[in-house]
Amino acid sequence: MINSITKFLFIAAFLTASTSMFAQKYGYINSAELLVGLSEVKAADTSLETYQKQLLTKGEQMVQTFQKKYESVAAEVQQGTLSQIQIQQKEAELQTEQQTIQKYEVEVQQKLATKREELYKPILDKVKDVIIAHGKAEGYTMIFDTSTGGLLHASDSDNLMSVIKGKLGQ
Repeated sequence: MINSITKFLFIAAFLTASTSMFAQKYGYINSAELLVGLSEVKAADTSLETYQKQLLTKGEQMVQTFQKKYESVAAEVQQGTLSQIQIQQKEAELQTEQQTIQKYEVEVQQKLATKREELYKPILDKVKDVIIAHGKAEGYTMIFDTSTGGLLHASDSDNLMSVIKGKLGQ
């Protein structure tokens, strides 16, 4: 009887050890939901909105100035006070100003993208570092992001690059 109990306990211990030895631990997180709730993201959003308003205000002023010049030129043309050469010069000036406004619009988009990167990168890096550290500390094989379908963490032991390259003769 003792022999069979010892055998049973040995088999149970072996099964438990082998199951945990080969078990892989997976986790997931919805990063979009996480980020929405962070106070740092809310502060970055506010800062970005303020910056955007500043840029747009300047653009609106440029458009208003252009509209006034356009209306002035149109009135002069309608009154017949401008020669054909003067009309062409005024049209060229207006086209140049319109191109300046269009360039500014592109510049605004670039500045906003740069500012967004500047504000959000440290936050995203911090979140990523915390996820990776937690994954390593808790023994997760992989942690997935349900909001993007991406992989946030994979244990180093799962990287098969060198094995596959070797099999391909690389």
